[in-house]
Amino acid sequence: MTPGPPPDGEPVPADAALPPSALAGLGQRPFGLYVHVPFCTTRCGYCDFNTYTAAELGPGATRDSYAGQAIDEIRLARRVLGGAAVQAGTVFFGGGTPTLLPPSGLAAILSAIDGEFGLAPGAEVTAEANPETIDQRSLAELRASGFTRMSIGMQSAVSRVLAVLDRKHEPGRPERCVAWARSAGFEHVSLDLIYGTPGETDEDWIASLRSAVSAGPDHISGYALIVEPGTRLAARIGRGELAAPDDDVMADRYLAADELLAAAARPAADSSSSGQPEASRVSSMIRSVRRSAGVRTSRACPGLTPAARRAAYAAGCRTFHHRVPPMWLCAPGPTHHQSPLVQ
Repeated sequence: MTPGPPPDGEPVPADAALPPSALAGLGQRPFGLYVHVPFCTTRCGYCDFNTYTAAELGPGATRDSYAGQAIDEIRLARRVLGGAAVQAGTVFFGGGTPTLLPPSGLAAILSAIDGEFGLAPGAEVTAEANPETIDQRSLAELRASGFTRMSIGMQSAVSRVLAVLDRKHEPGRPERCVAWARSAGFEHVSLDLIYGTPGETDEDWIASLRSAVSAGPDHISGYALIVEPGTRLAARIGRGELAAPDDDVMADRYLAADELLAAAARPAADSSSSGQPEASRVSSMIRSVRRSAGVRTSRACPGLTPAARRAAYAAGCRTFHHRVPPMWLCAPGPTHHQSPLVQ
């Protein structure tokens, strides 16, 4: 876990103060927070995100201590951003697998955000989850603590496709998770799918789309598989064990998803007899796999915890954190900043 070179930009001073230009627009634009939780049970073969299994972490960083350290950084962010009246309209817990922390830990982090910044009326609070890390009880606890949306990594409904991706959940569990989330009171539940996995057929992709729609989420995201250098998947393709994704096939999968999801989003002529009244609420968003843990929007969005590497503070100051959790635990908060924002 040797750290890489520091990013371009100015070192953050000891008090973590930001340039005046970064604070100038605070309170004048929507405000949100991204909390990165870098823990995973196993590393998926396609993933190059800043995540760590227990074996990879080594000493000095544990799930048990993580919530407390995140809360320390939330308090630091409040001090750095000064006394401007800001309320978070969105809070996103991403990873990694945030739901590897106990619901009480996630609730404590969210409570600290509410205490330091406040949550705007109707704020959207999302947690990403892998299907094997949530159940009826944990979902009920998350909803009771203020989470309003669950984003569940389904990826595929076909077991052999899941195996190529090194996903550990069984087909059918994501759909059950949606039902559990609904029972817990979540009005907003999304499912993530990946298309273009080596060995996936057109029939496999259609089956996954239909399974996702039938589960009754209100949002489905389809991500084109990107083979990232340094991943297990890239190594297997390089050795000839698996075929590389084909661009033409990927384009066809995109079009198939667009057609099927658009049809599912149209209200049925008679929803009472369609058998799927929820289908009229499904929205689709087909896009490429996310390339960074940051948030690239026009809102002021501090990124908290390790690898929240792109955090647009107010007028456009990007900050960088320690990437490796043990180093971040020793020195929470940003290490470098760039102003103006470098795209």
